[in-house]
Amino acid sequence: MQVDGESPLFVISVAAELAGMHPQTLRQYDRMGLVSPKRTAGKSRRYSMRDVAQLREIQQLSSEGVSLEGIRRVLGLENEVNELRQRVRELERALADEMLNRPGRRVFAAGSEGEVVSLRAGTRVRRENAVVVWRPLERG
Repeated sequence: MQVDGESPLFVISVAAELAGMHPQTLRQYDRMGLVSPKRTAGKSRRYSMRDVAQLREIQQLSSEGVSLEGIRRVLGLENEVNELRQRVRELERALADEMLNRPGRRVFAAGSEGEVVSLRAGTRVRRENAVVVWRPLERG
């Protein structure tokens, strides 16, 4: 079993002690959706290190006078930022893999109709040298 910050390790009494809170406070925060620990088959709560860190953050924000609704919004935004950062990392990895698998595909030029044309690295665009002469129609 691999243990990381998301692994559900701590029973409620241990998590409460690590966060410097009363276990009843953790139950209340769980009911409110501020911190949602994993559950065992018997429905008992198991907190991860990430959960404990979030409990500490809730305690800090609360001591600074932020309401529980404000804390819920702050945590929601932080979670969204973390998800977006993870998505950016995934996209950066995919882009790097694509660039490694398709070298020379990053050169572009504008076509005669304004469209984007992909060129191989080191290739030059062939220009047309045709001259167009325009004369107005004679009306008569």
